Amino acid sequence: MEEQLEAKGPKLPPSHPPRTPPPQKKPVEAPRPQPATKPKGATGLQLPPHDGRKAATLARGRMAIRNRRVANWTLTGDRWAANKAATRVLETVRSWGYTRPEDAPLEQTARLLVGAAVADSGKRISLHLADQEEMLLVVVLSHTAAEPDEDVLVRLAAVPGVSSCGTDAGPDGRRVWALLETAPPRRRTPTA
Repeated sequence: MEEQLEAKGPKLPPSHPPRTPPPQKKPVEAPRPQPATKPKGATGLQLPPHDGRKAATLARGRMAIRNRRVANWTLTGDRWAANKAATRVLETVRSWGYTRPEDAPLEQTARLLVGAAVADSGKRISLHLADQEEMLLVVVLSHTAAEPDEDVLVRLAAVPGVSSCGTDAGPDGRRVWALLETAPPRRRTPTA
């Protein structure tokens, strides 16, 4: 038995520390919260029933602007936002080479759209500007759960150069938009 102990040698602690991973440089972060899933068909456009069938629900899709020049800004929802937006829209449209609509209708449209979003009492406003086929699209999102306001549409329709306008509400907030013509107005020729 003594021979066996001597062959193995005495049990001594190791002369070097055991291998451990290096300490983390950053503290461990808690997992980020995941957005709650929304039930399908909960929000959207309700279509009236047709021929005794149930009413259909169409979900509103996210806004997507593709294959054209665009400009986007995020503004704070304060009383100066309308003036800032009007200036930025005018500068961008002129840098794209458009001479129409004239300055006053373009500024008035931007002020009306942003003013409607500021009235929703949100903290931020998103302004989107795009062009396609001699038309300008100006869209403003309020990022609040406000209901569509039809009074804004009446004021927008009265602005010269606005060919169409609209408003709706969805999960990303209220959206108000206007489509402006950039072509010069046609001259009317008198008929004989």
